Amino acid sequence: MKVREIMTEDVKTVTPDTGVENVARLMKENDIGTVLVCEGSKTIGLITDRDIVIRAIAEGKNPSTVKAGEVMSTNLVEVTPDTDVHEAAEMMADYQIKRLPVVENGRLIGIVALGDLAIEEIHIDEAGNALSGISQGIQH
Repeated sequence: MKVREIMTEDVKTVTPDTGVENVARLMKENDIGTVLVCEGSKTIGLITDRDIVIRAIAEGKNPSTVKAGEVMSTNLVEVTPDTDVHEAAEMMADYQIKRLPVVENGRLIGIVALGDLAIEEIHIDEAGNALSGISQGIQH
């Protein structure tokens, strides 16, 4: 099975200069926890609800003035729509991440999340292994 069969195509994006408060509002309106940050059609970062809390609010920054580019995660690991889902799960475990932007010809076309893998019964083991790999990398 390929990533294209399970990815989410309706990806919400913002620019690096979008205010974090607006990013949070977009997340609330769409009931999502991740927004990709793009310059034109190129994905340059990813911002999660956790990024907003840890990198803005917990550091005492004003969410009304902080920009997405200041709190986003960079160095994204991406896949293509033709990437095998087993490979995507391995990548999540290896890189200790829960989401992979899906890019075709340099253009963002979707996102695949750990939960997408878990929905497909045949991939529960891979999702579990990926989550285990991610959890092992988290230090409390």
